Amino acid sequence: MKRFFAFFLVTFALVMGTVSCHSNTNSGGDIVVAAKGFTEQSILSELLAQQIEAKTNLKVERRGLTSSFVCHQAIIAGKIDAYIEYTGTAFTSILKQKVIDDPKEVYQQLKQAYAQQFNLEVMESLGFENTFAMIIRGEDARRYNIKTLSEAAQYTPQWRAGFGYEFMDREDGFPGLSKTYGLHFAKSPRIMDLGLIYRAILQKQVDMINGNSTDGQISRLGLVVLKDDKQYFPPYEATPIVRKETLQKYPELKKAIAQLVGIISADEMRQLNYLVEGELRDVKEVVSEFRKAKGLA
Repeated sequence: MKRFFAFFLVTFALVMGTVSCHSNTNSGGDIVVAAKGFTEQSILSELLAQQIEAKTNLKVERRGLTSSFVCHQAIIAGKIDAYIEYTGTAFTSILKQKVIDDPKEVYQQLKQAYAQQFNLEVMESLGFENTFAMIIRGEDARRYNIKTLSEAAQYTPQWRAGFGYEFMDREDGFPGLSKTYGLHFAKSPRIMDLGLIYRAILQKQVDMINGNSTDGQISRLGLVVLKDDKQYFPPYEATPIVRKETLQKYPELKKAIAQLVGIISADEMRQLNYLVEGELRDVKEVVSEFRKAKGLA
């Protein structure tokens, strides 16, 4: 409880410190598009920003934030105008609803609740789902013939785990996963920065990590995603969240963003992540090339 309270205070301070100086009328841009603190979010927010600038006369300010909570607080406060969220994250972490495994039902409930409670528009999916991925080394998967989380549970008492802080605390994260599969580790899972988590498993500091199903490092590093055979995780479709006031102020925005519906497959997202993380390509350049390939330029 103390750790959660401390995390809340730090996160609240980050929200205020990061966005308090912004006004939609400042010289930074007409629209503020935010990203959470990892590569995929940087790519998706840049895609949204480039699309808006290409299809309207609006100038976009890019803003890097940290988490779903920070982005949500910023958008309902009017400090940012849009960001890309994952439906399951919004449903369980923001709305505090119990997990539902039907993507259409999650989307409809989310769209209605966000409109009524926050005056936010939940637009249609970009086309892919980025679910939590429980990951082990390929050599371990082969040694023990493990493909599912249920199969892995018998080995976890001898393993060490490394998880991101958000995964440890959220409704659809480790506490519920542990109960569902009976996952018990040799020691309490290490709470790690997501930027270091893949290095830790490669260096055998930990034996299981949480990642995202579209992470470019998974196949590149020879890692294996364990199947969620009990369907614990809800659907996580990547979806633009936009302030309704902003859409009313700039009606051309909705049409521009709607052109991104269904534009990215999971394999394409994994490749985009790899280009940035594996080949160290510039995000703006990668997004620009993708838009041209999709006929959006």
